[in-house]
Amino acid sequence: MTQQTTALRNDRMLSVEQLTDAIESGEIDTVVLSFTDMQGRLQGKLIHAPFFLESVLGHGTEGCNYLLAVDVDMNTVDGYDISSWEKGYGDMEFVLDLETIRRLPHQPGQVLIQCDLTLTDGTPVSVSPRAILKKQVDRTAGHGWRAVAGTELEFVVYDTSYEDAWDRGYRNLVPANQYNVDYSLLGSNRVEPLLREIRNAMYGAGMTVESAKGECNFGQHEIAFKYDDVLTTADNHTVYKTAAKDIAHSHGKSITFMAKPNEREGNSCHIHMSLRGLDGSVVFEDGGEPTQTYRSFIAGVLATMREFTLFYAPNINSYKRFVKGSFAPTAIAWGQDNRTCSVRLVGHGLGARMENRLPGGDVNPYLALAAMLAGGLYGVEQGLELEAETVGNAYDSAAPHVPTTLREAREALASSAVAREVFGEEVVRHYLHYADVELEAFDAAVTDWEVRRGFERL
Repeated sequence: MTQQTTALRNDRMLSVEQLTDAIESGEIDTVVLSFTDMQGRLQGKLIHAPFFLESVLGHGTEGCNYLLAVDVDMNTVDGYDISSWEKGYGDMEFVLDLETIRRLPHQPGQVLIQCDLTLTDGTPVSVSPRAILKKQVDRTAGHGWRAVAGTELEFVVYDTSYEDAWDRGYRNLVPANQYNVDYSLLGSNRVEPLLREIRNAMYGAGMTVESAKGECNFGQHEIAFKYDDVLTTADNHTVYKTAAKDIAHSHGKSITFMAKPNEREGNSCHIHMSLRGLDGSVVFEDGGEPTQTYRSFIAGVLATMREFTLFYAPNINSYKRFVKGSFAPTAIAWGQDNRTCSVRLVGHGLGARMENRLPGGDVNPYLALAAMLAGGLYGVEQGLELEAETVGNAYDSAAPHVPTTLREAREALASSAVAREVFGEEVVRHYLHYADVELEAFDAAVTDWEVRRGFERL
């Protein structure tokens, strides 16, 4: 593997030379190589740092290709093209992205490098979430544009450790706040030791941290990060999500990013997106007015929203968020600064952007950002006209509704000609099977709800 000089994303990221010096001085003893799986989780290896310099930096490493063909419990499941017993569960190559070398301040002595995936013959793994996003980034560049985005990821903090939560069957957990702490400084300060460590660790890991604030659900909070190009944003999102859980564990607490952890407000992941010229110029506005490109881009996101919902809401639980009057959208509609719509328009000039309010905290950011770009570019390429703005309460409007179940979203993707055009048949087939695996597991499960209703009374 030939190493090339790479530009640093910012001065808190590390160059290969800086990493080499830190390893040779003994400051760094572990290099974490990671990729993001279908479920949006970081997977990979912890490499002893001297061995990394000796063997891995120049030659890479491998991992089993079943890592993109398992369920959330890491069970191998039949039906994926990429990996099976018949194919022998071979290897994938971890291709180091040397722009992503970052310290992990909450894990002393560690750095993390994110990777792309190829087959052993060098063929890119097209169903890898990072590869799916990079394909849409290339499409965007072909138009002379660069996409930037920010993800607003909410979570609920519990004063119950992960181990105790498991032992309790995730029942009777103790939220870090016992009442609605939306924008409450008192509520934020209750958990500030945890929030502060996460913020500072993520700044040290190369992210630009903006703020923290309380949210509506008991123990619910959000830490916001500055927007960046879409690939950097997705990379940061996955590192932050894993690190936040690690740091919560060190405090004897737990964090969940589930879309709907209980019957109160769910965890959202609002995604803000804008296009820039490759020279940094404004694309979405001209003279203070939205451009036709902007209008067609929004129209494309809306036109494909039902068909692409599986990429925004990938789990059974995701669909429990879509409740009328909950600040989670049910209508496929757009509005100016209207939080009842699935697409909300905000900002001016360079800040002119669309906010997709559909995704929840369980979203895979690579897939969601890829879906937004794919839909928006489809709208531009087809010259789609933007429908009339929804004014007032979109929950009570006649606008089409988002899918209400994973099964409905799966069928919408299965019947989508646009999805096959912009993602390719291999990607569509892979993620349809992902949905089928989840649906089969859920249909076979006996839930707490069923037992409570039926044990005695039925």
